[in-house]
Amino acid sequence: MEPTPEQRPHHAYPDHWEADVVLRDGGTARIRPITTDDAERLVSFYEQVSDESKYYRFFAPYPRLSDRDVHRFTHHDYVDRVGLAVTIGGEFIGTVRYDRIDDTGRPASAPADEAEVAFLVQDAHQGRGVASALLEHIAAVARERGIRRFAAEVLPANNKMIKVFRDGGYTQRRSFEDGSVHLTLDLEPTEKSLAVQRGREQRAEARSVQRLLAPGSVAVIGTGRTPGGVGRTVLRNLLAAGYTGRTYAVNRAFDEGLATLDGVPAHRSLGEIDEQVDLAVIAVPAHRVPEAVADCGEHGVQGLVVLSAGYAERGAEGRELQRELVRQARSYGMRIIGPNAFGIINTAETVRLNASLAPESPARGRIGLFTQSGAIGIALLSGLHRRGAGLSSFISAGNRADVSGNDFLQYSFEDPDTDVALLYLESLGNPRKFTRLARRTAAVKPVVVVKGARHSGTNPPGHAVPVSRIPDTTVSALMRQAGVIRVDTVTEMVDAGILLAGQPLPAGPRVAILGNSESLGLLTYDACLAEGLRPRPPVDLTTAASPQDFRDALAEALADGTCDAVIVTAIPWVGENGEAETGDGQVLAEALTKAVAGGSAKPVAVVHVEIGGLAEALAAASSTAAPRPRTAAPRTVSPEAGADRAATTAPEATKDRAGTTTPATPAARTGPTAPGTATATPALGTPASEAPASGTPTSGTPASGTPADATADPEAPPRPGRIPAYPAAERAVRALAEAVKYAQWRRQAAVPGKIPEFLDDTIDEAGAAALIEAQLATAPDPRGRPLTHDEARELLGRYGIDVRPTLPAPDPEAAVAAAARLGYPVALKTTAPHLRHRADLGGVRLDVADEEALRRAYGELTDLLGKPAELLPVVQAMAPRGVDTVVRASIDAAAGAILSFGLAGAPSELLGDTAHRLVPATDRDAAELIRSIRAAPVLFGWRGSAPVDTAALEELLLRLSRLVDDHPEVVSVALEPVVVAPQGLTVLGASVRLAPPPARSDVGPRRLPNY
Repeated sequence: MEPTPEQRPHHAYPDHWEADVVLRDGGTARIRPITTDDAERLVSFYEQVSDESKYYRFFAPYPRLSDRDVHRFTHHDYVDRVGLAVTIGGEFIGTVRYDRIDDTGRPASAPADEAEVAFLVQDAHQGRGVASALLEHIAAVARERGIRRFAAEVLPANNKMIKVFRDGGYTQRRSFEDGSVHLTLDLEPTEKSLAVQRGREQRAEARSVQRLLAPGSVAVIGTGRTPGGVGRTVLRNLLAAGYTGRTYAVNRAFDEGLATLDGVPAHRSLGEIDEQVDLAVIAVPAHRVPEAVADCGEHGVQGLVVLSAGYAERGAEGRELQRELVRQARSYGMRIIGPNAFGIINTAETVRLNASLAPESPARGRIGLFTQSGAIGIALLSGLHRRGAGLSSFISAGNRADVSGNDFLQYSFEDPDTDVALLYLESLGNPRKFTRLARRTAAVKPVVVVKGARHSGTNPPGHAVPVSRIPDTTVSALMRQAGVIRVDTVTEMVDAGILLAGQPLPAGPRVAILGNSESLGLLTYDACLAEGLRPRPPVDLTTAASPQDFRDALAEALADGTCDAVIVTAIPWVGENGEAETGDGQVLAEALTKAVAGGSAKPVAVVHVEIGGLAEALAAASSTAAPRPRTAAPRTVSPEAGADRAATTAPEATKDRAGTTTPATPAARTGPTAPGTATATPALGTPASEAPASGTPTSGTPASGTPADATADPEAPPRPGRIPAYPAAERAVRALAEAVKYAQWRRQAAVPGKIPEFLDDTIDEAGAAALIEAQLATAPDPRGRPLTHDEARELLGRYGIDVRPTLPAPDPEAAVAAAARLGYPVALKTTAPHLRHRADLGGVRLDVADEEALRRAYGELTDLLGKPAELLPVVQAMAPRGVDTVVRASIDAAAGAILSFGLAGAPSELLGDTAHRLVPATDRDAAELIRSIRAAPVLFGWRGSAPVDTAALEELLLRLSRLVDDHPEVVSVALEPVVVAPQGLTVLGASVRLAPPPARSDVGPRRLPNY
């Protein structure tokens, strides 16, 4: 007789099912398995559920749970019967349960693969996405336990529950039976279910950050009784910024008679405040933080900014305190910025929040800023302020124990007040998720990142996140693939940010240069060439040029269809007494802004040398006063007197003279597809006329994608975009080059790449899976095992990757026999680890034409390098001549699967000239991969050599990408060398390593990370 469910053996508590989740309104909750200790919680929860919800759950009036019900709903074997609960503050707010059933609907065990599922959510928490989160998690649990389908009976009037099932994205079937709706859900994830899950994740996490940045009320816990100190400073900054919400000062040491402090209500605890507090800024010593957090949680605070230090930055003990802080806050449904944070700022007119240690709130602007360092945050705020750039929001996350750069990207993606997102990051807790979010955000607005701690190999103190072992160059390449603008310094971040926030994206790399200094123009020209731009010969307006001359020249350049961006260079005018006149910055700024307002919308940047007030005036861009007329008597100066010489005629007569004294404009690349381009996509050097006709950002499209007004009256006030000013040509050009590359990425992202369908006809996925399973079964070591040459050939062959066979040659006779089998000419080479791929050490003999030559070569090898047993020689048939390359794929536990390409030997090993892309790679990724290395011209006919078969190389990359994407057990593949000939290619060597796949943090149901 089969045992009843209660009689079946119970399995160990599955703690890996526990998860913190963000609900639809931005609050957090905890999902965990229900245990036998939850009887009282279950009864209390059920008592708070309305009669209507109970009726929908049990199809009949069911006012209370019997003892038998409580026992059944709290005793599970975690295989055939599973219950999950959502908790806040330790109390249930929702439950879900499944029971495995057979075809007749009776209780069953494996191999039955269907289960009946039922939900119940407390009425006060309905509409927060509790049931949707539970469905994701219970579906993942069911798949882990071998269940493939859910069955559910729902009353037709229970529209909310029907909607939860309908909107989940799973394949489902419906029928109406016996007065109820019968639903069957296939639990295999689909593209739709994954899209639904990520859409919910984005909205929930964005909302959680929005609740922190736009609270209706703020309490500063730890406000000092005397001026000074962290808490009192934050309170002062809140008041100085004009915060529009309600503010409270809280300190348990306040005298009972103290009613106000700095004009705001003063309280000893949150319990004394009559209204709900949305945000608490905690500025108390670390040992008192748990008490403050408990007070906040018990009184409904929605979020915390913890300025207190003494956590993970202090070592292992502090790291455990930090983890406990996060657990405590999340148990109450609160998110944390910090600890060890600098604070947050929101400049929106309806909020005006400065809950930070920054003494002055920045001006309102279109830049969002996230930083993991308070010191860097101060530097960035100061730098943006000096450049006249405003912020929409600012978060300095400190140890980023909870709210991270990923959350900030979720918020920035949909924030209408943010056009550019700037991030200073020292660690990436979930690199896979970061690249996914960055790619989506970069498709609508620029994302500029500075990555600190690039070369240390460890995370900064306080950042308790997984460490990725991939090189920084690889991280940079992956960010570029996701559309991220990766810069090296915070100065470059500010330079790029102010250009992208104030100017439209360029349609291409053609740059017009104009100004009153020939030398500065030449420096700008050289910088453009160094950054891969295509500058036109500089237009020298001469030092006698007036602001009106600048305006006319800029208007002409903006109207010229052969340029995509303009850089204006300016030096101070020299007065009649020989002294520089530095007071004309305001006048020149007015002239330039009027020219921009009247011309076509192209990005404009200004490079100036010590012109007083110019940068400030350009940033303000507010004055419309007419420029002061300026005249200069012609002066005759010998050409040898210097480059910045006065004109001998009127300025208009000398505007184009620079064209005869500067290098010719570089011609655009022509001919076959060349390095730097990708199949069917415009290259960095693609002229505007060749850019896509629609659906892509072009000149006149601001960086955030908002249409620009390019038809303004020349005499009307300047358009909102501010012209950025730079003190050095190199800085302006570098910022513009980043904008050009980003605009190109946007054009390409508008028409994403694809994986060719022809691959499906030549790939045996099931056969490869069987081989992998069999090989891993022989390797109990969790680190896996490397495959032999023949095993690797067989596995790769399942994906259409043909590896040329090699035959062992332990002695001359075996070598001769192998050559006879393969056919002459052959290659004789050593495979000992210390000689592998080292032709420079003499371990390879090529084009061995006959037996006599083979015996002679064998003797030379052994005489030179050692005994055959040490050299492990092999014989291989010769491949057609071509370019030796290396193709690799590997899995990083944090970043995911990575595909790499380079030329074999010194270019990749010594110079690091290797390109990388995330897997799965598309046809566009493969094309860009081989064209993005510095040595790529070798593949395309460098110095008269024959171009090689890059199409075959791209196909090989796609096949390898598909292999590691389909089978995460393939943790490492190296194809070396891959000889690419003018027709076809040959894989001469392959090494493959199998291992149990590492756990992935970017798949499965939504959950917050726990570090």
